[in-house]
Amino acid sequence: MASLPVKDEGTDGEKAVDIDSLIKSREDMFPDERTPTTLFDGIPFQEMPICNIRVSPNNTIFTLSDAKGLPVMCLLESKYVSFSFVIGTIKMLRSCGIEGFKNARKGTNIAAQATAISISTKALERGYKTVRVRIRGLGPGRMSAIKGLQMGGLNIISITDSTPVSWNPPRA
Repeated sequence: MASLPVKDEGTDGEKAVDIDSLIKSREDMFPDERTPTTLFDGIPFQEMPICNIRVSPNNTIFTLSDAKGLPVMCLLESKYVSFSFVIGTIKMLRSCGIEGFKNARKGTNIAAQATAISISTKALERGYKTVRVRIRGLGPGRMSAIKGLQMGGLNIISITDSTPVSWNPPRA
């Protein structure tokens, strides 16, 4: 490639990667019409448990639910919180506040990662090994929550971002 510098001691390790060839070789990583019936660890994708992550600037809430059911209401930290984004029956619920982080520390990425490791170890104890992840909201714990689930031992097969987008935001 003409754009790469001449090979010398300063360019060791540099190389160009053709992204298009990598994507064409991994066409199975994009969903298609066979995805709902595809087996992961012997379980069809459409019956896989879902780990819902609700991220806000002040807290991160994790729920583990099955793939079927209706939206539910939960009692969380002395308040009723509507989990309208949860589809399924809740099997487990953890938040940074339940985990022991208080006040401003609940909204940190470290709190989200520690809570994710905690819920993933509890999920493994109950027999859940492979999950789908549905994440919603904006906050510092988005990426560290997913990383914590993976560090805790869960096998993540799908990540879906269901953050609502306003099509007519308020005027400035």
